[in-house]
Formats: sequence, structure tokens, C-alpha cells
Amino acid sequence: MPPSRRPLLPAPSPPVRRAGPWPLLALAALLAAGCSTYQNQSEGFRANWRAGRVEPVAQELTAKADREADGRDAVIWRLEQATALRAANRLPESTAAFDDAERRMNDFAARPAVRLSAEALSALSNPANLPYEGRAYDRVMANTYKALNWLALGDAERARTELFRAYQRQQDAVADNARRIARAQEEEALAQDRRAVEATRSHPGFQRQLDQVTAPARSLQLYADFVNPFAVWLDGVYFSILAQDGSDLERARKSFERAAGYAPGNPHVEADFAAVEAQFQGRRPGPVTWVVFETGAAPIREQVRIDIPIIVTDVSYVGAAFPRLQPQGNFAGTLTVRAAGGSTTTATVCRMDSVIARDFEAELPAITTRAIVSTLAKGTAAFFANQAANRQDDALGALVRLATMAYQYAVNVADTRTWTTLPKEFQVARLATPADGRVEVSAGGAVVPVNVAADGFNLVYVRSTSAGAPLLVNAFRLR
Repeated sequence: MPPSRRPLLPAPSPPVRRAGPWPLLALAALLAAGCSTYQNQSEGFRANWRAGRVEPVAQELTAKADREADGRDAVIWRLEQATALRAANRLPESTAAFDDAERRMNDFAARPAVRLSAEALSALSNPANLPYEGRAYDRVMANTYKALNWLALGDAERARTELFRAYQRQQDAVADNARRIARAQEEEALAQDRRAVEATRSHPGFQRQLDQVTAPARSLQLYADFVNPFAVWLDGVYFSILAQDGSDLERARKSFERAAGYAPGNPHVEADFAAVEAQFQGRRPGPVTWVVFETGAAPIREQVRIDIPIIVTDVSYVGAAFPRLQPQGNFAGTLTVRAAGGSTTTATVCRMDSVIARDFEAELPAITTRAIVSTLAKGTAAFFANQAANRQDDALGALVRLATMAYQYAVNVADTRTWTTLPKEFQVARLATPADGRVEVSAGGAVVPVNVAADGFNLVYVRSTSAGAPLLVNAFRLR
């Protein structure tokens, strides 16, 4: 008999190795990258800025802006750099940085309103992962500062070009806001469940929390139509003393009239308007010296969290991070100007708090829509991850739940990017140029003597970054 043979059995399969939690954790870490808020990133240089140490800040921001030149935050870092260089009186470098920021903002403005790949990344991570494109007031102030740089460098024609651009930026702001609304509507249309988005937005509990977030901005008196009254006033100064024809003088008259409307009771702006009216009657003004006082710091954007009033089964955390506009204190209230035995004080012509709050108010619907859409997208992703974890062993399931909860907390980050080196207020003073060419400015105990052209039209520019900081002064002849 042939030897008995045992039936052939399939070879034993190798033990099944379950995928550990590390791929999921790695994915969570990848998506959470870059989730530190802009305020956390900027706090170091802002401390030096508040102390008036502008040269170290200029160096730090130049290095930072160069490192971020190809990144999503390139525009905001260039704006911060340009302002710090300007405060350090490094005007050609400041202008070059503003040029770079403006070029990038123009490129963004020329692109389609919605870029789906970028929006999808934002929905799964956070809004700060989108490129910072620049806001309306960023564009206006970039051109306004460039005009001042060129005036200080003695190039009135280039200053003229920048003032025209600043004016056009203010006109374009309405269209920019319409573009922003269109983007928010498109993002909502792309959401998986538009009904959930609308239900969340209209929920009374959500609205109550949102009202608390927006209270600081609502407490400010807003300017209409995205105007920047300082840019308007500077436009009047330029075209009143460097007018090439009657149309330039008429432009100056209208600019001063508008500036007076935005700063009622400001005696210096009223005097500017009266002087240009006198020019129309053939009375030429005597030499004038204007003093511009930049004081304090513009509002920052702080992050606050709002609970989304919906229930998604098996999701550990559902919430939304929102930016809150927070005005900054600790600023010198006014500047005293002494000349020829007399004295006057500056008066506010523009509150940047109000300029920025106006833009924030207009942006809020888009912020709200994006936050809700993003939170729902993250909640849905976490739901499916947790469902998959339920089919694993207890230890792995617990790790997955922990990872998804950590991921949601990490990526729930608001976009707090904002131009922090702008001032809180612009104030101005007007005085007859003293015959001895000597002017003295003082604030908070700091006194700085300034020499001006005794027979000319001059601009004395003073920057105070906080109440205790030194006064940064630059004086130059306008004509």
C-alpha cells in the first residue's frame, strides 16, 4: 500500500498586524501644522515695538519677511517690516518693502475669487492656512506711507502717484467687500450640508456668543464707505501746496472738506479748509508747518472659541474659533507743539481703531460662514474616524479618539493676522512756520527740539508707539 498521506493544508497565514495609531497621529500633526496664531508669533517683536526700540524690530522683521517671502504670510510680514523700517528712518528700504507687499496684494486681487484647493485645505485645518491677501485698509495705508516716504525723500511726483493710488484704493474697497461676500457664498455653496450651516448661523445660542465676540468692534464709532480720513487729509495738504493747476486746488478743497467732516471740531483741519478757500480768492498762504502725530498701536485680533450648538454623534469636540478685535491702550493722548513763543496741541484726524473696525464688521459675515463650514467639515471627518476606531480593539480606539480630539482642538484656530505696527490714531496740528525755524514737540515728559525751514512749508512727523516710549521725529520740507 502506498504510504498514507496527510491531506495538504494551506500554509498558516502570517499574523495580521493592525496599523498602529501613528499614521493617524502623523496626519493630525501635519494638518495642525502652522496652527499657532499670528498674535503668538508677533508678540516678541511687538514688545520691542511698544518700547520704541524700532531698529531691533526693523532688523528682526526684515529677517522674518525674507524667510517668509514664499509663504502664505508674505504680505503681512512685508507690511510689518516696511513700517518698522519707516520708523527707523530707513525710507528707501521701507519703500521697497511696501512695493513688494503691494505687488503681492495686486496679484491676489487679480486672481479668481475662490481657489478650491486652498479653500479645501482651510476647511480641514484652519483659515490661517490661506494666504494673507491684504485688506482694504492695508492697501490704502501702504500707498499713503509710500507717499510720505517719497515726500521725505524729496520726490513730489512719486508722492503724487501714491496719493492717487491711495484714493483709488478707497474707491475699490466697496468692490473688494463684494468680492469677499462672493467668496463666503461660494464656500457655503461647497459645504456638504448647507442646511446645517444656516441652522447653526441662525441659532440663538450661537448668536449670543457671536455678539459677545463682536462687542469690542461694535463699541467703536465707524467711518462710512471704508474711508481713511488721514489719507484724505494728506491728499489735501499735498494738493493745496503743490497744486499744478486749478483742478489740483479743487481736489485739495474737497479733500479738506471731507477730512473736516470725519473730524468735526478739529481746529487744524478747519484752518486747512479755510486756507484753501482763501487761495481760491487769490490770497496766497504764508509758510505753514504741519505736525503729524502717530500715537499708540492699532487693534490686534485675539482668538476666542465659540461652541457650535449642534450635536454630532461620537465627536468629542465641536467648536469654532473666531477672531475678536481688541483695541490697544497705553498711548500718548496728544502732542504739544511749541514755536515762536506760542503752543498748540494736536487733534485727532483719523482713528485707525474705527478704520479697522469698519473693515472687520464688513468681513464678519465671511468669517462666520467660513468658521461654521470649517467646523462642520472637521466634525464630519472626526465622526468617520471615530466610527472606524469603534471597529478596532479598545486600546487603538481610545488612541484614535484621543488623536481626533487633539486634532480638532489644534486646528480650531482663528485667523488673527493683522497689521499690528499701524498706530491707534493719527493726529495733526497746523501752525505758521516760525521765523527762527525752531519747533519743539513733547508728549509724556519727552521733549524733542526740531529744526524746520524758516521760509518754507514743512512736515514734522512724530511717532509714539506707547505712552512711555521715546518720540521718533522726522522733519522735512514740502515746498
